[in-house]
Amino acid sequence: MEDPGVTPVLLTRADPSCNMHRFYSLELATSLFGECGVVRHRGRVGASGRSRTDWFEKPCEAEAAFSILLRAKHRRGYAP
Repeated sequence: MEDPGVTPVLLTRADPSCNMHRFYSLELATSLFGECGVVRHRGRVGASGRSRTDWFEKPCEAEAAFSILLRAKHRRGYAP
């Protein structure tokens, strides 16, 4: 079950002079035990990439982590 207020986000960052074309996606997920998590998926565009899930006991903690990660990626040059 997903919070309808937060939608999955796909960000990209490209710099041809450095041969860089990356993607980063964030979404909220819920486990079978009711824990909320932030799923991160990153890598080079065209590759399968890597994923990581951080679990939290409260939905508000997961939403806060989601917002912090999203702001950090925007500061580093990632855009929708």
